[in-house]
Amino acid sequence: MADVVQYKLERMLDELDDLEQRGIFSRREIAEIVKQRRKFEYRLKRPCPLKQDFLAYVDYETQLDALRRLRKKSAARELTKQGNKNLKKSKSDFAGVMRIMDIYELALKRYKGDIDLWFRYLEFCRQRKHGRMKKALAKVIRFHPKVPGVWIYAAAWEFDHNLNVAAARALMQEGLRVCPTSEDLWVEYLRMELTYLNKLKARKVALGEDEGTLTRNPRTADEKQWRDENKELFMSLNEKESNDGPDVESDESKKKQDILGEHGMNIFRTVYSGAVEAVPSSLSLRKRFFEILEGLNLSHYEDMCEEILNDMKRDFSTEPEFWDWLARHECDLENVKETSEEIIVPQVQKAIQVYEEALKSVPSGTMFTLYVNFLMGIVAPKEGETNISGSSGHAVNYISHLLSIYEKAESMGCITEDLACKHVTLHLQLRQLDEARKLAAKLCNGKFAESVQLWELRITIEIRCITRSSSSASDTDLLSLFELLRPILTKVHVSKSENLWLKALKFFANQRQHFDKLVEISVISLARDGGSENGFSLSSAIISFILQKDGIQQARDIYKRFLALPHPGLAVYRKCIDLEINFASIGDKNGLLNARKLYESALATYDQNVSLWQDYYRMETKMGTSEKATAVYWRARRILKDASEFVASPDL
Repeated sequence: MADVVQYKLERMLDELDDLEQRGIFSRREIAEIVKQRRKFEYRLKRPCPLKQDFLAYVDYETQLDALRRLRKKSAARELTKQGNKNLKKSKSDFAGVMRIMDIYELALKRYKGDIDLWFRYLEFCRQRKHGRMKKALAKVIRFHPKVPGVWIYAAAWEFDHNLNVAAARALMQEGLRVCPTSEDLWVEYLRMELTYLNKLKARKVALGEDEGTLTRNPRTADEKQWRDENKELFMSLNEKESNDGPDVESDESKKKQDILGEHGMNIFRTVYSGAVEAVPSSLSLRKRFFEILEGLNLSHYEDMCEEILNDMKRDFSTEPEFWDWLARHECDLENVKETSEEIIVPQVQKAIQVYEEALKSVPSGTMFTLYVNFLMGIVAPKEGETNISGSSGHAVNYISHLLSIYEKAESMGCITEDLACKHVTLHLQLRQLDEARKLAAKLCNGKFAESVQLWELRITIEIRCITRSSSSASDTDLLSLFELLRPILTKVHVSKSENLWLKALKFFANQRQHFDKLVEISVISLARDGGSENGFSLSSAIISFILQKDGIQQARDIYKRFLALPHPGLAVYRKCIDLEINFASIGDKNGLLNARKLYESALATYDQNVSLWQDYYRMETKMGTSEKATAVYWRARRILKDASEFVASPDL
């Protein structure tokens, strides 16, 4: 192995001598370069070199070559100032690039299946333009013919850099034969053909043989359509001239434009038919083709749009996503504010008609949700808006319609938990607190009796109603709210009712009687469900509330009660340990002793938890004695099945 590495380094002598003679690198720098290269070469000669070894070598050589080019430019500028000729190219100008390519070749022999490595190599070949691109593309196609991105990359290089349209077309068609179900391949093939046609169009325009373009602006087209529909509102200034007779020259120019327009439409129709035949069940492919068609100015544009829409309606009439896309195609919500009301109102009405038709074909909760989301985009365009009662303009007209949609979903039995929550939230956004309260009560007592999300909304509304008139609640109100909470807190699993518990604990924190009852309910629930290992811990939350309200002694009493349950969970152990360590750091004599007991109790259950052992060791190091810390260290190494992570910790 050493002989092979030495031989490779000796072959670099001519290159290194050239770099020194030109003054690009000093002798000391060259010695460092040789040292680094020797290190990388030894890594590559290992029995099983890693992919990272090759990439690290490539990165080093790339940075070195970039530094060489910078210094060469600087040296060339100095020579120019002195009146000498520019530096001629020598071996050192090519050696760096060739070495990087050789490293890539070695890496790809070992990692033929790594497509990311292949693309990295192709990008390097494309940037350096050294003539190996065709060979590299042929290799990657041979090894990865089923990867659509390979065919697209190869065709793009032939089309953009090699300017060989025939080769690009052949590659795309071969790719479609190998990967007929690839949506990206079909779309990119269509884009390539239309781009080439547009280039021909631009060439004819530049020569004065044609005019216009194959691309179109959808927004301008919409405004033109609206003007055509309302042309009686506009008065033509040259009406007489336009009625004098047919314009022969304009007819001829239109015929010229129609030739390429017809050809473009034939291409589009052919590719579209092939794509639909190959991937008949893909809605996203049809949508992408339709979006491409919208950006083109081709002959029979309207007929083709109608044909695609009819095909989509025939094949995807039972999919809510299709109807949602079709409705949003009629009305672009992103430009609602920028578009005038005269244009946007008819568009919204068309979209609503589409949604109403969709509800007849697909009466489902998903369809209602998509419908509601669309109307909310008009009523409250800003995400998270909490007050829409003061909305102005055309948005106000759709609030009553939105409410009727929620009622219709409920009457048809299609209402979901998400829709129910949105219905209640809408009343809150409209500042209709009483209506929201009645609706939440109705839903929670009916189909969604165990919906935690809906109960959270209901409790929030009840609290707002109680505190609306005065800051302090009456005993009757407190009792009614507690009785409302009791059944849902008892039924639902603790892990699913985090926000509900936190709301209840926060509201009743200063009400001793009700808070104690909540603690009793929590003990029963935790005994049934068990504590959490990480994340939200109900017992930890209760300990925090009691600590703030009653002090450390009561907090210790309650956490001992929680730890006595069948499966308290790791999270509560950590909470109690942090609590005791904090008090030990401010002088509590029992804090460190209690923390040790808690660690021992936790490790009795979680003896394979590495982070728990590490925290125990750190605590003994900082607050305990060296003997205790050493004992914890050796216990951990003995008990842990895999102690490598424990030993590798930087502070151990």
